[in-house]
Amino acid sequence: MTFRTTAITAIAAAALLTPALLGPVTANATPSSGVSAVTLAETDIPAGLLPFVPQGVHVEVREITIAPGGTTGWHFHDAQIYAFVRQGTLTHPGADCKPVVYRAGEVIEEPAGKVNTHEGTNLGTVPVILDVLYLMPPGKPLSEDAVAPACAQS
Repeated sequence: MTFRTTAITAIAAAALLTPALLGPVTANATPSSGVSAVTLAETDIPAGLLPFVPQGVHVEVREITIAPGGTTGWHFHDAQIYAFVRQGTLTHPGADCKPVVYRAGEVIEEPAGKVNTHEGTNLGTVPVILDVLYLMPPGKPLSEDAVAPACAQS
């Protein structure tokens, strides 16, 4: 196992040991439709506690459901996130509007930053269910709204 995989596994395990089952909430990105999320676990790892996260990190694990025809809206993340497609097929265009399709059983790695604006859409007939691991800088939202790129506005 690589150091990166070991680190992600350790952080996810730490988050799962600190459950905070909050119930359904609306996803942050707008304009979204047909999207709901449940926080399964979250914790904050203080600065200096782990050598590979000297600034600290907010760890959150969420189950996100996108109904058929639903969309997350265009958004980006301030840190790389990881998602596992548990059910359905997610169409995921990035800032270049070229869709990447993720199916059940596949892992998504979304890079950080506004240049990586994207949206997730369910063009299928069954709900898409994602298990998402957020490793965010302290004080940053899980996602930030973004204007659709020019190629998506036609």
